[in-house]
Amino acid sequence: MDGTSISNPIVIEDDDPFNILQYDFHFSSLQNQDQNFPFSNDNFAHELQLQEALLSSLPPPSPPPSPPSSSMILCEICMDTKSHSEMFRNTNICGHLYCSECIRSHVAAKIKENITKVKCPHPRCVGLIGPEACRSIVPKEVIERWEDSLCESLIIASEKITYCPFKDCSAMLVDDGGETVTSSVCPNCKRLFCASCKVGWHAGLDCGEFRSRKSGGTDREDKMLMDLAMRKKWKRCPNCKFFVEKKSGCMHIACRCGYHFCYRCGNEYTGTHFC
Repeated sequence: MDGTSISNPIVIEDDDPFNILQYDFHFSSLQNQDQNFPFSNDNFAHELQLQEALLSSLPPPSPPPSPPSSSMILCEICMDTKSHSEMFRNTNICGHLYCSECIRSHVAAKIKENITKVKCPHPRCVGLIGPEACRSIVPKEVIERWEDSLCESLIIASEKITYCPFKDCSAMLVDDGGETVTSSVCPNCKRLFCASCKVGWHAGLDCGEFRSRKSGGTDREDKMLMDLAMRKKWKRCPNCKFFVEKKSGCMHIACRCGYHFCYRCGNEYTGTHFC
């Protein structure tokens, strides 16, 4: 057998030229044509210089691949993963994270329902979201309506606000004086109402009598009034529903609420009306 043969050959499974050169260097530096050991210092130096020259000409080994990015965050409302810049955090209150798009929809839905105290969407969180916290992601018109509702709720809490009692009006009215107000005219629909009782004006009764009759039951009195109206042929104003009695003149009625109607047919009275 040749003196240079090797009984246990080394198998290289890596095709990286950098590793192959390293193997070639170690193998050739140990191998000698005349004997295996000791090897020649001259041969070793020559091999070392050659190895250094070859290694310097190779590009550096490629860096290992970067691990997948962990900056994506799951929104528990829409169940989509979003980047950190797409997320909303209620930092000063609870710190729960949801995507800005879901928070925008959540706030808009609550304001549409006239809910001014908007809670965090987390089912077990009692933290509130304020206009300042989400001003940058919620549409301007929603923020403005939200702030108006908050101001209105503060006025209501101070008991200086009331509403026109007529359902087809419901205008908000503010009491800016210190006196008790009873008989009032709504500036919006022009109808008379009692600001103290929050009902249409109870003509002929003071507030105490009205409340007493209301609490004691007025079914009998109401029936008597309706019977009287039928006998007298009184008409109701189509606008404020108050009974009107015509004693003389034409059929054109100008109600105290500002509505003009025909006493005969009850329709709105215009310059060309005829019945």
